[in-house]
Amino acid sequence: MVSQSTIERPAAAADVQTRGAAPRIKLAVKDLTISYGKAVALKEVNLEVREHEIFGIIGPANAGKTSFLKALNRMDVFTPGMRVNGDIEFNGRDTRHLNNIYALRSRIGVVFPLPVGLPMTVYDNVALSPRWRGITNKADLDVIVQRCLTRAALWDEVKDRLDALGSLLSGGQQQRLTIARALSQEPDLLMLDEFSIAVDPVTTMRIEDVLKELRKEVTIILVTNLVQQARRLADRTAFFLNSECVEIGVTEDLFTGEVKDRRTRDYVEGRFG
Repeated sequence: MVSQSTIERPAAAADVQTRGAAPRIKLAVKDLTISYGKAVALKEVNLEVREHEIFGIIGPANAGKTSFLKALNRMDVFTPGMRVNGDIEFNGRDTRHLNNIYALRSRIGVVFPLPVGLPMTVYDNVALSPRWRGITNKADLDVIVQRCLTRAALWDEVKDRLDALGSLLSGGQQQRLTIARALSQEPDLLMLDEFSIAVDPVTTMRIEDVLKELRKEVTIILVTNLVQQARRLADRTAFFLNSECVEIGVTEDLFTGEVKDRRTRDYVEGRFG
């Protein structure tokens, strides 16, 4: 059985990039095809996500974006009928052949479109994952909870009600709580699937500011139905359409430069989708 140590983030010395060197590849996807029975959700996708970048994924509904995220941390194992073919390498290791799926998922945090607070206190929502890792000392947990809530721009709003149910927070606060909970896993990769669907514009901008800061520490994959959000945040962006990855490029180039496929320009300019 593969131990968690086999998928830990690289040693600190290896994390220091040589000035001018090419960015390290955090995630490499090769010939990825995803299907549900006879229906193909995504076919033959090839892409790389670089360390400490925000990698955007845009495209209309049913383009395969969420299925792509599910495949990255082996959610297909828990999704009846979902079949994944191809190679996915995370930190240089083939995730499709790892036995310890839970160790993999501890390194890849996910924030879904609708905030789902676990039926427990704000404090326990964030402390759950550290406790699973064997951290039981209250002082240590206090530090982790405060750090994660602070990184999610939520600490100042909830520090006086950590014992309140997370489900009693506002929608925007619950969404930031899910980010704090994901960060408590100490992930190398943070994936967000259309996080702004259920939150107001002000909260959306606050979360965007959080993501800009987090990219210094983790790699981020941002699936968004808001093309301007991708433009504000993503270093590079992939455009998914009709179960294919049509194009990948520097985000600003997709909006202002030459694109390889006319459909990309039509989508980002709002002609369809």
